[in-house]
Amino acid sequence: MGQPIDDVRLNTPFLLRTVEPPLSALVGKRVLTVERSGKRIVIGLDDELFVVLHLMIAGRLHWKKRGTKVTKRDLAAFDFPTGTLTLTEAGTKRRASLYLVRGAAGLTEFARGGLEVLDATLEEFSARLRLENHTVKRSLTDPRLFSGVGNGYSDEILHRARLSPVKLTSRLSDEEIARLFEATRSTLIEWTDRLRAEAGDEFPEKVTAFRPEMAVHGKYKQPCPVCGTPVQRIRYADNETNYCARCQTEGRLLADRALSRLLKQDWPRSIDEVI
Repeated sequence: MGQPIDDVRLNTPFLLRTVEPPLSALVGKRVLTVERSGKRIVIGLDDELFVVLHLMIAGRLHWKKRGTKVTKRDLAAFDFPTGTLTLTEAGTKRRASLYLVRGAAGLTEFARGGLEVLDATLEEFSARLRLENHTVKRSLTDPRLFSGVGNGYSDEILHRARLSPVKLTSRLSDEEIARLFEATRSTLIEWTDRLRAEAGDEFPEKVTAFRPEMAVHGKYKQPCPVCGTPVQRIRYADNETNYCARCQTEGRLLADRALSRLLKQDWPRSIDEVI
């Protein structure tokens, strides 16, 4: 904050998704604001310039000594008088993105319209949840409905709310919606406080979506902290949903799209059949 960008080094062309204004326009501009818009990081600079970063699943930011040499692992580097901010992305799928826009009006194209749960009332949350009929998991992670709730924390929210990830929002009772609202707020606040305390005054490193303190996310076959039942999962694309069959689905196993089709009639229907 308050520091000028001395230089910008782009190590791969795919990252930059805009051509006007040019990236060179950032040089000499001071950082005035750092904000979140959904899952994007928005850095505001002099002359109404805004850097918009989307880290996606594997993108990470790192604070290093000024002038640190850019390696193959680094997608971009922003040099400041006191250090260098680098952007990396694990794996081979290049999904992270960087946009440079001029004027606050240019940020509207990135606004997905999702409700900020921590700023919302129960009535607003309920209305948004019932706006479309999807599974609870899909609705929570839909940026058009709710802002900034990712795959991992949605697992934690649903476990705390004792709700099945595949239950349709149209079938949720008022009591279940109230429970989900409180679980969403408490989970997000708890994890924000925990991660801030862990980082302290240092730049956060070793950022991961899988944390040992989590109840179910990334805990497949490990015991649920509430009832001790092995955590289950549903795999799809590059993600998976983790849940406790006893706490969330009344003992029923949810069908895994690939494995359940393969096993057909041999696919177990109850958690009691697999433990």
